[in-house]
Amino acid sequence: MQLSFSLRKDKKNKNGLMPIQLNITFNNQKIRQTVKEVRVLEKDWKKERIKPNLKSEKYNFHTEYNKILEDLETKVNTIFRFIHLNEILPTKDIILKKLQDHDFGKEKLVYNFFDKYEEFIESRTHTHAKGTITKYKSCGKFFRDFSERKNYVLRFDTIDIQFFEAFGKYCFTEKQTLNNYFAKLIKVLKTFMNWSLEREYHDNLSFKKFKAPEDDIDVIYLTTEELMILYNYKFNDIELDKARDFYCMGAFTGLRISDLNNLSNANISENEITLTNIKTKTTNRTIPLNKYSSEIIEKYKDSIHFPIPKITKNKVNRDIKKACRIAKINKEINTTRYIGSTVVNRTNKKHELITIHTARKTFITNSLFLGMKEHIVKEISNHSDDKSFKKYVHVSNIQKKSAMTNTWDKI
Repeated sequence: MQLSFSLRKDKKNKNGLMPIQLNITFNNQKIRQTVKEVRVLEKDWKKERIKPNLKSEKYNFHTEYNKILEDLETKVNTIFRFIHLNEILPTKDIILKKLQDHDFGKEKLVYNFFDKYEEFIESRTHTHAKGTITKYKSCGKFFRDFSERKNYVLRFDTIDIQFFEAFGKYCFTEKQTLNNYFAKLIKVLKTFMNWSLEREYHDNLSFKKFKAPEDDIDVIYLTTEELMILYNYKFNDIELDKARDFYCMGAFTGLRISDLNNLSNANISENEITLTNIKTKTTNRTIPLNKYSSEIIEKYKDSIHFPIPKITKNKVNRDIKKACRIAKINKEINTTRYIGSTVVNRTNKKHELITIHTARKTFITNSLFLGMKEHIVKEISNHSDDKSFKKYVHVSNIQKKSAMTNTWDKI
C-alpha cells in the first residue's frame, strides 16, 4: 500500500490556486480523494508539502495546510497498520469508511487480538498455577477455532454484543457446549479484556456487559460408605492401588491434585500437613491428619513414593474409574446439564463419573454431613469463593434431611 499527495492542476482557479489530491494505491487498486479546504500555488508546492511564502508575499497558510496533510498521512498509515495487524483483506470500502470516520485517526495503535492473548498467557506463566495456564490455552484455542470456522474477525473493537450473540450461537448449536463451560469461556475472555484494558491495548468496554451465569449442577462425590469400600478394597494391580491411595488422600484432606503432587517429606509432621497452596499461593497452610490419611502416609513411609505416590491427572482419572468399577461402586447416577435452554439428562454408572476432582468434593461434602462446622471445612479446603463452597452446603443439607427421614420418621 502506498500513499502520496499531488496537485490537481486541472482544477486551478482564477487566482492560480490548485487543490491537493490524496492518492492511495493497493493491490492494483486506487483511491483518489481531494483534500478539503487546502489550495496552493504551483510554485509553493515541493516534495508533497507547501513551502513557506516569501516575506514580501501574502501568507499562504503553509503551517495550517501542512498540518492537515500530516494528520491525513498519519491517519492513512494508521489504517494501513490496522489492516495489516488484523490480517484484513484491504478494500476500497474499508479504507474509505475509516477515512470518513473522524475519530479513527485519533485512536491508539490497534493491536492484534491473538498476539496479545499470547502475551497475556506468558505474563501469567510464573504467577498462576499450571492448571490455570492450561485453562487459558484451551480457551484461546476455542476462540481461535470460532474465528476461523465462522470467519469472524476477532479484534478488540469487535468484542461487542454482536460477538457475544454469535459466539453463544456457535457454542450451543454447533459445539454443544454446556452452559457452565460457556460461562468459563466468557469469564476468561473478560479477564483477558480487563488485562488488555489496563495496558491500554484498547478502550472497548462492551465486554463488561457480557453475562453468562453458571447453572447449579449435581455435585459428584463418594458417600462415606462408598469411600470406605474403596479405601479398604484389596487390589491386585499395584497401579490401581496407588491411584486409590492418591484419590483417598484427597478425599481425606481436601487437597487439590496440584498440592497432592507437591507433597514432600518436609510437609509432613506427626499430626498435620503444612504446605503452600499451589493454586491460591496460601503460605503455611495446615491440614490436620485423620487416622485414614495418616495410614496412607505410613504405608509409604519406607518407600520411594513417600509421603504418597505422584500421579498425573490423566493417569489417576483413568485408573480411579477402573478401581471404582472393580470395587463395585456402580450405583446409577442421573445428571442434568444444560446446553443453552436445552436440558440434557444422562444416566451413568457412578464409577464412570469419578475423577480426581471428586476427591476434594468428597471430603467437603462428607465433612459437612458428619457434622464438621462450615467455617472449619472451608478453612481446611482453602476455599476463597463462597459461591462455589455453598453448593456443598446445599448437598449436605439434602443428606441431613434424608438421614432424618430414615431415622426419626421410622419411629
